[in-house]
Amino acid sequence: MFVKSVRQCCLGLFALAIILMSPLAYADEPRIFRIGTGGIGGTYYPIGGIIASAISSPPGARPCDKGGSCGVPGLVAIAQTSDGSVANVEAVANGSFESGFVQSDIAHWAYSGTGTFRKRKAQKSIRAIANLYPESFHVVVRDGSKIGAIRDLKGRRVSLDEKGAGALVDARLVLRAFGLRERRDFKPRYLKGDVASAQLVAGKLDAFIIVAGYPVPSVVHAVEKGNARLLHLSGKPVDALVKKHKYFSRDMISVGAYGNSAPIPTVSVNALWIANETVDEELVYQITKALWNENSRKLLDEGHQKGKRIQLSTALKGISIPLHLGAKRFYKEVGLVDD
Repeated sequence: MFVKSVRQCCLGLFALAIILMSPLAYADEPRIFRIGTGGIGGTYYPIGGIIASAISSPPGARPCDKGGSCGVPGLVAIAQTSDGSVANVEAVANGSFESGFVQSDIAHWAYSGTGTFRKRKAQKSIRAIANLYPESFHVVVRDGSKIGAIRDLKGRRVSLDEKGAGALVDARLVLRAFGLRERRDFKPRYLKGDVASAQLVAGKLDAFIIVAGYPVPSVVHAVEKGNARLLHLSGKPVDALVKKHKYFSRDMISVGAYGNSAPIPTVSVNALWIANETVDEELVYQITKALWNENSRKLLDEGHQKGKRIQLSTALKGISIPLHLGAKRFYKEVGLVDD
């Protein structure tokens, strides 16, 4: 499925490049709209590519009613790799990206100047476009490592994801709930998911943590190439974690996601799509409208397993910051927002 989604993203970008090089493309200048995603081994990047294709309609493209793109006329959206949620918040706030994908907890902390942003400037300019899907907490361990539970990570080599990623913040919170502190109790590494997966398969790492919508390509690689497995997150530590941090929810990784014969209990946070409040209201309105049209529905359903979870009915679930005025206008039209 991942290969299929990446192929679709790449083909979509290739098609956009051909269109932009055509004489028709110069009739009107395209409007570029960047979406900050994450590493290529996660879920943000392929989902970003699908959404970018859905909302784009470059100058010279066939209109929607004639079998062409049903995106925003003149818009070329680009899914751009990044270091993850924290980096995306800062890039959106400073205008490096027009929009980005961010974990709901990171968005809340950034906007309020709390949590991981307590020593940084509060990012009051960020606004939500939509809630996308739940991001599950994965703890992947090397088969044969005799690691049967979270506390068995003590003394081990564990990647917590790269610096700048929301997963790093969540990893610290979850491990702390189980009584583990980095450096004191285990040997931390800070690697992208695909790099961590390769090192685990090579025996250079005992475990890695990633927070993303399943199936995560880096986890699939570890399971298939290294016979890796996922730890269960349950019990009193999880009860206390969910009670203390409201943005965490109990979650289950479905049967078969990684060849597992039973659901894997874990926790999750929501993935939000955000933009700067200064991004044109009409543009964000049109983008939000394009995200939820029937053509986009087909792309999301067929492009990635998590795309099926991106639904208008849950578009406002877990929103931890104010809505962008353009998005709010759309949701008011469809009856999801009263005021």
